Amino acid sequence: MALTPDTPNDAFLREVDDNLRRDQMELFAKRYAKWLIAAVVVFLIAAGAYLFWQNQQQKKASQQSEELMAIYDQIGSGQGEQARKRLEPLKTVGNDMVRTLARLADAAVALDSADRNAALANYRAVADDKGAPDAYRNLALVRSTAIEFDQLQPAQVVSRLAPLTKPGNPWFASAGELTAMAYLKQGQTERAGRLFASIASDKAAPLTARSRAVQIAGTLGVDASAALPDLAAQATAVQAQQAAPPQPAAPAPQTAPAGTQQ
Repeated sequence: MALTPDTPNDAFLREVDDNLRRDQMELFAKRYAKWLIAAVVVFLIAAGAYLFWQNQQQKKASQQSEELMAIYDQIGSGQGEQARKRLEPLKTVGNDMVRTLARLADAAVALDSADRNAALANYRAVADDKGAPDAYRNLALVRSTAIEFDQLQPAQVVSRLAPLTKPGNPWFASAGELTAMAYLKQGQTERAGRLFASIASDKAAPLTARSRAVQIAGTLGVDASAALPDLAAQATAVQAQQAAPPQPAAPAPQTAPAGTQQ
């Protein structure tokens, strides 16, 4: 509620102040109205363009994923060389996952066709791609190192795979085997044996890698037999899983006949 002016002079000053404020607002509106309207229009256009772009990107990613799945089917049917031609444009798309999977698929087909250089180039591209998921970059690093192992210095192998050669790492078994072989090339037999023993005792490692590590560690003079009971249990579990009958597929949801009410 407005205060009652104490004197006529106060009322006059209040009126002058109100008129001045009103004049300033009108002047501001006249001077900047066009700019404000233009700014709003630009904002709306930019927002609309972004939403359109986002929608187009989603459509493009969906189309690329469908194309990739079709290529996988083609590879599975033995048409690897034809599939590689379709993979080529997908290897440079902006979608990180599609690009990565296309390169890995091309590398696998190239390796199957004894095209070592093409496979190596694809694995290197994935390993060096900072946009690719770490799991795939690590896979590519291990595979590329395995391909060019004989051309690398042992110290290069050890240094390259050092981040992965740690118990508990998903790639410990694969990276550890390559690192241990590099140690052998350096003449570090005992160190290689201990690393194979570590692989043998790693419960997260594949059964075949652990079994192989037990044998190699033994030939190098390192006893890894403590892992044998656990290996036997793991082998039994794998056999039971393979022997188990497949689970029946879930029944498809039934739809009501046309014209009926639920």
